[in-house]
Amino acid sequence: MSAERNAAACIFLCLSSVSASLGLAASPAAPAPPATPFSIRDLVRMERISDVAVAPDGKHVIYTQRSTDMDANKGRTSLWMLDLGKRGGTAIRLTDGPSNSGSAEWSKDGKFIYFLSNRSGSNQVWRLDSSGSTHFDTPTDSVQVTNLPLDVGSFRVSPQGDRILVSLEVFLNCADLACTKQRLDTLAHEKATGMLHSQLFIRHWDTWSNGTLSQVFAIRLDEGVARGSPVNLTGGIGDVPAKPFGGREDYAFSPDGSLVAFSVRASVGEAWSTNFDIYEVAADGASLPRNLTAENPAWDGQPAFSPDGTTLAYLAMDRPVMESDRFHLVLLNLKSGVKRPLTQNWDRSIQSFAWAPDGKTLFATADHLGQRPLWAIDAASGRASAVTGAGEVEGFSVGAAKVLYAASSLGNPADLYSVGFSGGKPAQLTRLNQALQAQRKFGEYEQFSFPGWNNENVFGYVVKPVDFKPDQKYPLAFLIHGGPQGSFGNAWSWRWNPQVFAGARYGVVMIDFHGSTGYGQAFTDSISGDWGGKPLQDLQIGLKEALKANPWLDSDRMCALGGSYGGFMINWIAGQWPNGFKCLVSHDGIFDNRTMYYSTEELWFPEHEFSGPEYQNPSAYAKFNPVDHVSQWKAPMLVIHGGLDYRVPDSQGISVFTALQRRGIPSELLYFPNENHWVLKPADSIQWYDTVLEWVGRWTHP
Repeated sequence: MSAERNAAACIFLCLSSVSASLGLAASPAAPAPPATPFSIRDLVRMERISDVAVAPDGKHVIYTQRSTDMDANKGRTSLWMLDLGKRGGTAIRLTDGPSNSGSAEWSKDGKFIYFLSNRSGSNQVWRLDSSGSTHFDTPTDSVQVTNLPLDVGSFRVSPQGDRILVSLEVFLNCADLACTKQRLDTLAHEKATGMLHSQLFIRHWDTWSNGTLSQVFAIRLDEGVARGSPVNLTGGIGDVPAKPFGGREDYAFSPDGSLVAFSVRASVGEAWSTNFDIYEVAADGASLPRNLTAENPAWDGQPAFSPDGTTLAYLAMDRPVMESDRFHLVLLNLKSGVKRPLTQNWDRSIQSFAWAPDGKTLFATADHLGQRPLWAIDAASGRASAVTGAGEVEGFSVGAAKVLYAASSLGNPADLYSVGFSGGKPAQLTRLNQALQAQRKFGEYEQFSFPGWNNENVFGYVVKPVDFKPDQKYPLAFLIHGGPQGSFGNAWSWRWNPQVFAGARYGVVMIDFHGSTGYGQAFTDSISGDWGGKPLQDLQIGLKEALKANPWLDSDRMCALGGSYGGFMINWIAGQWPNGFKCLVSHDGIFDNRTMYYSTEELWFPEHEFSGPEYQNPSAYAKFNPVDHVSQWKAPMLVIHGGLDYRVPDSQGISVFTALQRRGIPSELLYFPNENHWVLKPADSIQWYDTVLEWVGRWTHP
């Protein structure tokens, strides 16, 4: 991929027009207003695309578009449809109003569009009838498919259209859904508020457990409407979909609609286990779930039947208790029971995948050298070839002859594209933020590489400030990604967005240090047990190389910023590289690995990273522990934390601030009581950037 080493700078379109009146010559167009630097207020108002779903005949595509309601301080989603047969066609909006709609799915014959909406007051499945219009321009009014007492989390419709699967959060000891609803209502109005727990998770991500499990139910469809009693197919084994981020990719119908496959982790011991298994069950609930992957003690997920129904494809890890192990594709012959690892020899970890209509190819996304392309994988040989180039494919849907996908880059938020099965030049189908982008200035960006730890090749990006002049010096924002098995690659971010810093006239440097994804599994594995070793060396060497290659970066005006593991690294840098930066910003960062172990929720993560529980291997938790080096701290630091962050509990951030204050080091604490590990609300995101940029500016613009 030739574009990987030097990603192209963004090109922005300027629109001009002429007008005529009464046959007179056109007058010159009014000059466009001068472009202004991109800012956080632009970022939070931008349109976002997700949930791409192409029609079975490949002639239309539906997607979810998120707009920001600044007054309500939240996003609102709606469904849009594009006619792929019309060159330069305009998308039409299918749903409107203050409600949220999304997660569209086509019926197999393409006559109906099913989707989730909260327009009735709760989240239910609805349906649009498209058969009444030849060109799908005016789908008929929507019909409510489900009317359940509980919110529907996700759904799938049988290929035969006679049954629907819905995920609902229920109490397992309730006989019906009404019982769960009644108990939840009772709990909400109880004067006594204590909750008695008997096992972990007592809380997860940003939510305390109320004792419910997410389960998949089958309901009969009669003339497109759900009728009869829901049947629990997942048997209370565990949460399906998995909490907190699982979705309908965790379960699937067979092509004939007779079977359902689902992925689940057993609820007992789930806080320290990554052992997901794939089960098969009759779609009518006539059989008990049967475990298809019991022999693998690691993660098996995302089951998907082949178009002919003979094969079940799924993603598998090989090592238990390791959430960042490599996901590879496995093909299970449903008749013989033989499992064939398909991509075992491809050193990339697959994020998501889908079958081509003929069953000969599977399309997948996987990180690769600072990009996330779409790949075509031959179902016979496992050979993978990139279908798209630079940038990040965020989601895709396979049509009759093309793949429709949403993709972004460091210079552009995601838009919709199409590409042939064998690649070629993609066609851009939407420009959701074109008007805004044409009026804003963005920073050019470039990928670079250097010999990092042990002289191994490491990649990074440099983003130039807007209004860049090579003869001027600019302060530097050194951004450090989280994970730690993550990446700051060629992708648009709605949180840590380098263009916002570039718009504030900072140069930006980001390094994909040892431990990052997309450079082979050995590279990713190398951070485990060495959080403060190889990654810190890569950051130090990479920054030195960036400064050398870009003399416009001012080494005397640098600030380092990071969140999650990046926040840990900021806290580690404070004691190990105390003279490197004018200031630091630590967001949701770990301060003490020992106390962190006993207060976080997903215990499998520290137990893998530090080779066991803290009480069994305390020396590993102490090896790279910021709390033990507070005496070396001297750089001014802004500390940020969310009150609903149960991954890195807020006591970690408060402890960092306490240490800084007690040492007399200039410091401030920005605390969000209603945000989790991320900052999601538009007003809070604006406050985050305003506070961060003011802090960085205070120390880099004396």
